[in-house]
Amino acid sequence: MKKFEELKARVASLEDDMYKFHFRLNGAAGTRVRKAMQEIKALAQEIRTEIQELKVKE
Repeated sequence: MKKFEELKARVASLEDDMYKFHFRLNGAAGTRVRKAMQEIKALAQEIRTEIQELKVKE
């Protein structure tokens, strides 16, 4: 559950940079969002793996 909370916090932290990129066309903000999305992807995969392992144990 800790990783899921981390995932939610990470997504929430991107709101400002998404706004800056989308409405102000700030390229640096777009780069930060892309980097964070890659980290989110890896975190989501870790969560998926943990869920699968717990499911198999049952």
